[in-house]
Amino acid sequence: MRMLAIETATEACSVALFEDGDVIGSFHETIGRGHAERLVPMIADLPGKGRADEIRVSLGPGSFTGVRIGLATARALGVAWGVPVRGYPTLALVAAIAQAENAGPVTVCMNGGHGEWFLQEFAADGLPETKVRSLVPEEARLAARHPVVAGNRAAQLSEGLDSPRRALDILPDASGVASLGERLLTDQLSPIYGRPPDAKLPGA
Repeated sequence: MRMLAIETATEACSVALFEDGDVIGSFHETIGRGHAERLVPMIADLPGKGRADEIRVSLGPGSFTGVRIGLATARALGVAWGVPVRGYPTLALVAAIAQAENAGPVTVCMNGGHGEWFLQEFAADGLPETKVRSLVPEEARLAARHPVVAGNRAAQLSEGLDSPRRALDILPDASGVASLGERLLTDQLSPIYGRPPDAKLPGA
């Protein structure tokens, strides 16, 4: 079985094609912006133009625009190919990549918005111990539990802590998606924003 993974929730844009759990093609670029322009060509450059029996796509949290681009592309390909599309949490992917390098529980800390950081704790089995929180840096440092911290704000988080932590500077990479457990996957393709939207309805 072939599975296509799409990750666009951060400044990184990546895709990976798996066959029976093994990566047979992947691309990963740190581009900042421009996911809409890069994503489809990256998929087209995969073996068989990325054609798969299942698609997995990041739900966030992260860039609102990036998450929506990934979801829209995954849904369109799912319809075109007649295959199921499943979502996964971005921070869980970061935890899985970190735990492949350093087994054990991990705190994931990623860039949020408006000067805040997304923070979530993961157990040694890769399952979340807490919900995603969007916190100012001082609050994030107080909330961090584990001796290993991973994500693109891991180093900054660790710098302000009294006890030493191992910081793993990690951006999510689609080539790690196959390591996510079944309990982390969902058929409900709703974005995980991690914080309330900036725009509010009048009178709200």
